[in-house]
Amino acid sequence: MNIGDTIYRAHAVVREDRADGAILLRSGHEMSPAAATSAVWLRHWAEKTGDAVFLAERSGDGWRSVSYAEALARVEAMAAGLLERGMSAGSRLLIVSGNGVDHGLLSLAAHMIGVITVPVAEQYSLIPGAQKQLVHVLTLTDPAMVYASDAAVFGSALALPEMAGRQIVVSANAGAGMTAIDDLRGGGDVAAAAARIGPDTVVKILMTSGSTSAPKGVMTTHGMMCANQAQIADALPFLRTRPPRIVDWLPWNHVFGGSHNFNMMLANGGALYIDEGKPAPHLMPKSISNNRLMNGTLAFNVPVGFAQLRDAMRADAGLRRHYFEDLDMIFYAGASLPQDIWRDLAEMAEEVQGRVPLVTSSWGLTETAPATMIQHEPTTMSGIIGVPMTGVTIKLLPEVDGRYEVRAKGPNIMPGYWNDPEKTAQAFDDEGFFVTGDAMRFVDPDEPSRGMRFDGRISEDFKLMTGTWVRAAQLRLDLLVALAPLAADVVITGADRGDVGLMVVPGAAALKLGDFSDDDGALYAPELAERVAECLRGHGAGKGSAGRIARALILSEPPNLAEGEITAKGNLNFRKLLTRRAHLLERLYAGTDRTVILLAKD
Repeated sequence: MNIGDTIYRAHAVVREDRADGAILLRSGHEMSPAAATSAVWLRHWAEKTGDAVFLAERSGDGWRSVSYAEALARVEAMAAGLLERGMSAGSRLLIVSGNGVDHGLLSLAAHMIGVITVPVAEQYSLIPGAQKQLVHVLTLTDPAMVYASDAAVFGSALALPEMAGRQIVVSANAGAGMTAIDDLRGGGDVAAAAARIGPDTVVKILMTSGSTSAPKGVMTTHGMMCANQAQIADALPFLRTRPPRIVDWLPWNHVFGGSHNFNMMLANGGALYIDEGKPAPHLMPKSISNNRLMNGTLAFNVPVGFAQLRDAMRADAGLRRHYFEDLDMIFYAGASLPQDIWRDLAEMAEEVQGRVPLVTSSWGLTETAPATMIQHEPTTMSGIIGVPMTGVTIKLLPEVDGRYEVRAKGPNIMPGYWNDPEKTAQAFDDEGFFVTGDAMRFVDPDEPSRGMRFDGRISEDFKLMTGTWVRAAQLRLDLLVALAPLAADVVITGADRGDVGLMVVPGAAALKLGDFSDDDGALYAPELAERVAECLRGHGAGKGSAGRIARALILSEPPNLAEGEITAKGNLNFRKLLTRRAHLLERLYAGTDRTVILLAKD
């Protein structure tokens, strides 16, 4: 299928309805052969397009870039240095700092010889109260070596008692006993070590968000990562027709940024320009500056990031033209893209290119490498996560009202959790399908090739005291759209109570509406409360008790990472937040508090 100059692959779905009520979905396309290891990609592009940019990061007014040939030479030298320092297949290398050229090259060096990297959110090191999460990872994975971009910036974490006895490698400000990354060289036999590495070799441990329990370590193999890139390119064949390019901030301790996007560039000879900004008030100007300097053929972001870029481009025709002139795909993740943002981006792209790029999303988890389903045909509706990728089998277990629990099997699924056989056993059913805990619905039950919609996390659902089920995850996504830009996030309440309530984390725009004061954790803000009430009334019109907010409260304290209320990936830990703020939950349902917004039930 051609749209403009970009080639997309049509959906093809094979459906099998089983006697036990389960439905199996598979792609009607065959999966392409996958590389054995990520080193195969690096060597291929170093030979074929050695001078092409692979990784780049900001340096002064421009970019510090590394070509594929330079990357291979540095990776092999680092791999030899790792071997000389006693690292070998199965050794763990903890990475405590964020995205960077040295981070990327060191990871590839480790993976080339089977050393397992453990990238973690830099907040675990930089926020003293969150260092207990870092200690948890140290205890779980017991790394022999730790890498940080700057020994001074990460000094507090590197000085933890739990760091004692571990080798420390840094890119800047190396102290006594530390190794500067430029000195990480040696005489180790890289070729011999690499020859022992294959698809089943575990080379990365990615930590889950820990939103419902302590973070688990997802074992990621070369085979998982390589299969996933073959599957993605099967769905998006334009990746194989010209090398992609991205300007990307998504963190490499997360599977989306660190496996999906990083490996997409490496597998297809693309270029990754590292954006040190992100969709936060003090960092978004950096993202906009980076997008002025370099544009992408693909754009990955979360909805709030696309919203802020949209607003910047409305006011800057030059930025708008530069951003869209080479763009083949707009890919959103983390939540549904609000329809007004979708429309505005599509209109801007058509103004610049004369066509609309593919606007799409996919579905997957840390345990699935991540992409497992993808919407690879053009659509005009947000929230569709598409059809199974090649090589994947999706099992749907019916619940009620057309909703299905989703399980998955394929070459991109993890072998298990690190040092946790009990959780690993619980993660798979008796047929070997990974139990994802997610729910979905068909866009059209009579036509599976139209794809599926995400319908929340089953574990987040709850019942009201009337016995009515509340689909909290989907309701939360709907409310974030209804309350934009007033709410940065929301927490749904009401388990075993008479109606659905809401705790609102106010956005920056909300705090500009009139006077407000802190009332023991709740925000007293009459003007803001009225605006929130107006939005909630509009959202709840015509809905039943499970879809209508009856009461709301605006939080005065943002979610606290150190207290575990927010994960390193930026997700709310709903259980932790409600436990820590139990007094606010009681105030919300007491109904006599001046900070509580009460809405009519009819």
